[in-house]
Amino acid sequence: MYNAFTILWSVALVLGILILIHELGHFIAAKYFGVRVEVFSIGFGKRLLGWRKGDTDYRISALPLGGYVKMSGENPMETRTGDPGEFLSHPRWQRFVIALAGPAMNILLAIALLTGVFMVHYEHDILDEPAVIGSVLDNSAAAKAGFEPGDRIVRIGNTQSPTWEDVAAKVMLNPGQPLEVAIQRGGQVLTKTIIPDKQGRDEYGELSGWGPKVPNIVTELEPSMPAAQAGMKVGDEVIAVNGLAMRSMRALINYLQQNPGKPLDVTVVRNGQELHFNVAPVLWHNSHGDSQWRMGFSSNPVHIEKLSFSDALSKSIKVNKRYSVLILELVRQLAARKVSMKQIDGPIGIARASGEAARQGWMPLLALMAAISLNLGIFNLFPIPIMDGGVILLLVIESVMRRDISMKIKERIYQAAFVFLILFAVVVIYNDIGKALPGLAKFLP
Repeated sequence: MYNAFTILWSVALVLGILILIHELGHFIAAKYFGVRVEVFSIGFGKRLLGWRKGDTDYRISALPLGGYVKMSGENPMETRTGDPGEFLSHPRWQRFVIALAGPAMNILLAIALLTGVFMVHYEHDILDEPAVIGSVLDNSAAAKAGFEPGDRIVRIGNTQSPTWEDVAAKVMLNPGQPLEVAIQRGGQVLTKTIIPDKQGRDEYGELSGWGPKVPNIVTELEPSMPAAQAGMKVGDEVIAVNGLAMRSMRALINYLQQNPGKPLDVTVVRNGQELHFNVAPVLWHNSHGDSQWRMGFSSNPVHIEKLSFSDALSKSIKVNKRYSVLILELVRQLAARKVSMKQIDGPIGIARASGEAARQGWMPLLALMAAISLNLGIFNLFPIPIMDGGVILLLVIESVMRRDISMKIKERIYQAAFVFLILFAVVVIYNDIGKALPGLAKFLP
């Protein structure tokens, strides 16, 4: 019951605010230019409640799957009366601004939300660092591709000087596709080709066996385990085991599994001094029945700080710009049929993600809202008639032609666009059901 309630209120909050902000952008721009707004609705379909003020009916409607602003004379198929309050009576540049205002508000909201989050809780880790490989597992896909510990990735695809977050994004968006990677090894720059595997229900790309170079700083010790009993402390940096350099936790964990139960000479740096500890790993069993040799410490060097407004705004713009590029790259890959539609989440996926973020607290929920708002803003700018981007495209074409496109052509364009959007929605919801209820997916056509 708690989980269902959490999901319901969180998705209602997230989508409600994002739709409100989007439609508010259209509303403010329309009012500014003197366009008469007949309806301001959150949701579609039957009017549930609301009020009327001036020319506008402010309402909440039955289907909470979006919203709309109905402007007088907006439909090109309607007969124009020449009333100055009608949408089509206004210059094209004003109609352009009105159409652009909705997506622009969503993009600005994404920037504002992340700015607020970063001012309270800016969390960053190794993913923000240059992509230096710290470990390569034997016989893994990365090892077979020729990568070695210490290699620095200087280019992946068309991305220069990537961070690990950039690398992960490129790999994720290229499942089953050759991806060129340039690495710096010593004084040489070598070029490798990888083909990420398709993984999980979403069919994201993944290359197994490599991990980032990250200091093995002890952030948590289990009192009853060998590391704590040997005298290791939180803050120690593990630099070697049995004289072998350990560039990452993955390399350390792999070494323990390859040398099961053997006593270890662990070298750490504490306050600038090297110390040695004799540690005997123990075999640990988890609740799933899996077993692993462990020393009993974890390393998660995450840095948390509060940024000033200017730094938070700058970082928010940078992050939103990076995510915008990823969204456009995903669309490009979808159009080229190089990635699966399963990578797109619909209302069910958004609801599930909203509930999970809400359980973690306000900061994750606001960060998720920022991501969805950015997606909504960019998606509405795609040149699909009926949507804002389609309106903008037709206005640009008419400006170049210096005359209006005929009503008959516009009618056919809108009909085709409507069919496309319906089919797109069906595919997205179908994928949502398949991912949320994998057992049911096999019974779907």
